[in-house]
This record gives sequence, C-alpha cells and structure tokens, in this order.
Amino acid sequence: MPLLELKNVTKRFGGLVAVSDVSLEVRERQVSAIIGPNGAGKTTIFNLVTGIDGITSGEAHFKGRLLNGLAPHQIVSLGICRTFQNSRVFAGMTVLDNVVVGFHSRTRAEIGAVLFNPVSAAREMGDTRERARDILAQFGLATLENELACNLPYGQQRQLEIVRALAADPEILLLDEPAAGLNIGETESLMKRIGWIRDELRKTVLIIEHNMTVIMEISDNIVVLDHGQKIAEGRPKEIQANEQVIEAYLGKGFKRAHAERSRT
Repeated sequence: MPLLELKNVTKRFGGLVAVSDVSLEVRERQVSAIIGPNGAGKTTIFNLVTGIDGITSGEAHFKGRLLNGLAPHQIVSLGICRTFQNSRVFAGMTVLDNVVVGFHSRTRAEIGAVLFNPVSAAREMGDTRERARDILAQFGLATLENELACNLPYGQQRQLEIVRALAADPEILLLDEPAAGLNIGETESLMKRIGWIRDELRKTVLIIEHNMTVIMEISDNIVVLDHGQKIAEGRPKEIQANEQVIEAYLGKGFKRAHAERSRT
C-alpha cells in the first residue's frame, strides 16, 4: 500500500479546473517530486492533501485512510506536515520558539495540566525545548536559538520552516519550493538535508521544486503536471528523456545540457 495515494482527484474553483483527474502514489521512505510549469496545479495538490482546499471529486488516502473532508489540524495529527512557497516563520518569535510551536501537535499538556499540575507541564516544556535544540543543531541553527526569526537571512528562514515542520514528527513531509531564493551553497546544503530526512530520520518527502538540479539529484520518483493534468511519471532519467515533458516544461535547452553532462 502506498503511504499517500490520490485517486482521480479533481479540483474546480468555479469554472476553473485547477487539477483534473490526477492519480499518483507516494511510496514510504522515498523522495517523490511534483514538477511542471507555473499554474500546472502543483500547489493545489498540496492544498488538497493538507485540507486547505476541499477535493471536488476523487479521493485522497493516507495509509489507507480517506482524507476527504478532514480539517488541516486533523491531517497534521495523522502525520502529514508541509511548508509553503513563501516563508511563513513567526517573525516576532525566537528561532527556538518557532520550533517549539511545531511540537504543539505532539505534546500532551493542556490548559488543565498547566493549571493543576504545573510541575509536569513545565517538565514537558523543558523536554520539548531540548528536542527543539537537537533539531536546530542538525540544521546548523543551534547558535541562533535566541535570535528573532525575522532577523535571519532568507535561506535560514527557509531552513527554519523545515525544522518547524519536522518538529511535528510527520511521517510525510511536503516541501513547496524549498530551494526558491537560495544561493548555490544553500541549495547544496538543502539537498543534503533532504537526503538526511529520508535516510536518517526515515521519513517520506514529497517536494515541489523548479530547480531541476535539485529534483534530478534527490528524487526517487517524479510526477509531471501540465494544465492540471498528469502528463508523465517515472524516475529522473525517464523524465529527462520524455519528449512530452521536454516540450511542455524542461525545454530543448535542458535536453542539450543533459546530453552534454552525460558525455562528460
């Protein structure tokens, strides 16, 4: 059984069909990618999976459970978490507190525990902050824990958003254009982090990205969308050689560059 499965999913916004009859499967502990031109329906797929938008027709399943009709917080509690195209860190909070917020869906202390068993609640909060520091250290952000998130460079804000998503301990992490705005060094670091998330944390990743170097280097499987429809699916080498994908998205220049890299 795939970890995440979409079956003939369609999303209409009035007369606009953003996603049309799309089916795809995401296998456990793989990096799967969704690529395609702007407006192809990629982020809409993320919004449907995470409950931000409702599915018009078709079904989405996570570990065999129907996601249709569930609220975003219910979907997070099942083990699905995401980042967004534009950085959405809590600008006025510290780096550490941003990550602590991510743990909220996994902590047990509620208002009653805080009021009537403050020692236990304080102990859990202390444990949570230590776990947050551990994840920050893995991303090289440990020394910045007391810095306001708004003061971080853009690349580090993007990393912080991934750390916060990981704090919810998802089984599948959805990354929406994580390399957007990053320089070459930051992009290389991102690819290593995604590999670490898959291989060391043993999590599943579904990524949307326009940087084809990132996609071709880290993906186990790629789905290509165009005008809301799936036009291809396969491993990176298969996608690179697919004439329909080249025509719709990659372009002839990509094909020539890929051929040159293959020769060298």
